[in-house]
Amino acid sequence: MVLEQCIGFYNTAPLWLNKQFGIQQFKFPFVDLSTLTTKKIPTNRRLGHQMEFVFQQLMSHSERYNIILYNLPVEDDKRTVGEIDFILKNMENEELIHIELTYKFYIIDTSISEPIHRLMGPNRRDMFFTKMEKIKNHQFELLHSPAGKKALQSKNINPEELEHQCCFKAQLFVPYQITDVHIRPLNKDCVTGFWIRFDDFNSSDFKQHKYYIPTKSQWVVSPSDKVTYKSHFEILMDINLRMLNKNAPMLWMKKDDGAYEKLFVVWW
Repeated sequence: MVLEQCIGFYNTAPLWLNKQFGIQQFKFPFVDLSTLTTKKIPTNRRLGHQMEFVFQQLMSHSERYNIILYNLPVEDDKRTVGEIDFILKNMENEELIHIELTYKFYIIDTSISEPIHRLMGPNRRDMFFTKMEKIKNHQFELLHSPAGKKALQSKNINPEELEHQCCFKAQLFVPYQITDVHIRPLNKDCVTGFWIRFDDFNSSDFKQHKYYIPTKSQWVVSPSDKVTYKSHFEILMDINLRMLNKNAPMLWMKKDDGAYEKLFVVWW
């Protein structure tokens, strides 16, 4: 599973290219996955923390970067006020880069006019715009606060020498049967599947296919035949329970022709 998570993470496109919103996107280096030896990732951690373990293993296997530190707590008067995700050294030019890592799953709500406000979590609680603003105005600025400077200086790092970048990878899900969705300046290569409301999913268009509800740890992974799929009728009962709890599940759909698709069934 860890290797599959690493492959899924590595193959996920960045949510934007170069510099957008005042944030420089980290350009992921080549990593030879065929020689990658993985270490176990605690599955009881939330998905974001699991992705930090994945990133750490990929960077450790990269020839371009060395990890100087990761997950460094920033404390102010014995109270933790934040955390520095990663500081990397570029071995080609000796530059130090501060990386804020984010991996998200967003649906695209085309009823909202502004593209960057269209992206939100499948339960409509996690907004891209809010996260982007937090990275720029809080997480980057944290390193220049008195507490941030103190934490870095304890590791012999000068915060003024750091370049701030963000490794922001995402899987995007478009509305069912709507393929031409405008999200510029975001990267359309992030589009991975579609989302659908429960009543529309409970229709003849979907009854002939097989389904599997992946665990959160499997969300980053590409669908495969390594799991047990259920009929549409069987999966409806599982989805119904999640709808009652206002929890939108991801599904892997195995079609009659052997093709796979990813989708979210939403409760709202």
